Amino acid sequence: MEPLSLFRPETRAWFERNFAAPTPAQDKGWPAIAGGGHVLIQAPTGSGKTLAAFLSAIDRLTAEPGAGLRLLYVSPLKALNYDVERNLRGPLAGLRSELRVAVRTGDTPQKERAAMLREPPDILITTPESLFLLLTSRARELLRGVDTLILDEVHAVAGTKRGAHLALSVERLEALAAQPVQRIGLSATQRPLEEIGRFVSGGRPIELVDAGVAKELDLEVVVPVEDMREPGEVREEGWEPRSIWPSIYPALVELVRAHRSTIVFVNNRRLAERLALRLNELAAGGGDAGEAGTASSASSQAPPREIARAHHGSLAREQRLIVEEDLKAGRIPCLVATSSLELGIDMGAVDLVVQVESPKSVARGLQRIGRAGHELHAVSKGRIFPKFRADLLESAVVARAMRAGEMALPSAPGLGVAAA
Repeated sequence: MEPLSLFRPETRAWFERNFAAPTPAQDKGWPAIAGGGHVLIQAPTGSGKTLAAFLSAIDRLTAEPGAGLRLLYVSPLKALNYDVERNLRGPLAGLRSELRVAVRTGDTPQKERAAMLREPPDILITTPESLFLLLTSRARELLRGVDTLILDEVHAVAGTKRGAHLALSVERLEALAAQPVQRIGLSATQRPLEEIGRFVSGGRPIELVDAGVAKELDLEVVVPVEDMREPGEVREEGWEPRSIWPSIYPALVELVRAHRSTIVFVNNRRLAERLALRLNELAAGGGDAGEAGTASSASSQAPPREIARAHHGSLAREQRLIVEEDLKAGRIPCLVATSSLELGIDMGAVDLVVQVESPKSVARGLQRIGRAGHELHAVSKGRIFPKFRADLLESAVVARAMRAGEMALPSAPGLGVAAA
């Protein structure tokens, strides 16, 4: 069956005007979704799987706008929710659809929450935590008309406490809804696919759509010192430990300057802030290359020309949007991020992804490095900077498995490599 034949002529015409052809995720996913059963689509970052899930629902719902909330989209990341809302404007405007879209997260003002009760949207975008709050408040009446549930980035929560909490909320939604709810799960870089499918469906029958293709990687583990076995120097008073950071900083600045857009991933918010500050200081020619966070209070002022900004979940929504748009528009060449940019947020054409320390798992490494070359057939360029000897060994193991396309990596005793 020709997948586009499943849509109304208007929807098909819009798609053909904007895209050369369906991606594998769309080609395989649309017939599965049209069958009406639960579906899990696995495909890499940039494969069009989110549009695969949404376009079927938009095509069906456009004929009856204003009939109440029927499509619920749940993502584990607030920033991704606003990105999805922004990207929905294209097909809705192109189809002249009158469907209303709303976002409900912890950032949503009370005024907007009250407006949703008075005039329910057709499509609601939310997080697992906000879904729980919706189910435990008077707003739960909004959810009775839901007939389609999209669970995005399920690999990020499956197998975690947060995922167990989400699974309970999904079952509560199933019990509340006036009709059976079709569940459409979207996942990347995760195996075994059957386990993720059981998570999405709650053990019910589900059609697994495996559109996974190995991304071409330009991946290196970079050791910025001559010998990581002896990261110290001999002085008259004896041996004194020396940080590896003075070697990492200049290498990062050089990489940022050599590329139009770069995302540097770190593992916590504090390091994101300090590393961005240090890169700006070095780029401006100020200070020595000391340890992260040892800059004086005088250096807290932003340099005249920033090359890097921090991005993490603790930033206000408005600030996150500003720094994201600055990178997309080329106003700044680098973002230093935590997991806040790990998932499917559209960051435009990213040339390079740098990971400071091991990504800890193959899945996370593929997800993060996949932000570079964020298109189906583009090469993803990544560099991993280990910080100490054990980290180097772990980074090498993860990088080798990433190159081999091994989406699952068993725990390695003594290496700290988490299961993918």
